[in-house]
Amino acid sequence: MGPQQHGLHPPTLERICRDIAAGAEAGAEIALVVGGGNIFRGLSGAAAGMDRAEADQMGMLATVINALAVRDMLERIGVPSRAMSAIAMPTVCEPFTRARALRHLRKGRVVIFAGGTGNPFFTTDTAAVLRAAETGCAALLKGTQVDGVYSADPKVDPAAQRYDRIGYDEALARNLKVMDATAIALARDNQIPIIIFSIQSAGSFASVLKGEGRCTLVAPESH
Repeated sequence: MGPQQHGLHPPTLERICRDIAAGAEAGAEIALVVGGGNIFRGLSGAAAGMDRAEADQMGMLATVINALAVRDMLERIGVPSRAMSAIAMPTVCEPFTRARALRHLRKGRVVIFAGGTGNPFFTTDTAAVLRAAETGCAALLKGTQVDGVYSADPKVDPAAQRYDRIGYDEALARNLKVMDATAIALARDNQIPIIIFSIQSAGSFASVLKGEGRCTLVAPESH
């Protein structure tokens, strides 16, 4: 949504997609999981009195809108891409199947996973780790508002400590809000490194892919 309060901000969308294009051009196989908070958040709907399951389903539909926007922009800048939804809507985008997703990745297409896990009560973070595990991703990169993991919100607490690296269990024990606990535990159980970086500046995604960007690595403690 860029500087807006909601919706899609085309310049921000294009900037992020050009970062993704740079990563793909460098040879990385890229699968994306998109959220829908710029349109509707299930938790916000539930807090306002909606049934939680209904609110989460609305949030999952919002992610499909964003996935279509990302796919459109990627295609416009010359990056072959496919949107796949955990909620079947074949007239809009492909239903998610692991085998088809892997074929798309092998053919050099960017795959955009929408619809969360297809189930209420699970966050987009959990959907991201689930898809990473299913498609054999070497790492999971989470683009956020800050350049890594901090002991507290650095926008609120100037003394917040930044971590270059932290273990899954420590992140859970300290309740550092890297991702939700279910997502971190699933990443830990499948030994998927999580890389937290800021998506706010141009070139950050490609830079992190090259091992040059500022980020925090969440990984097994023994590594």
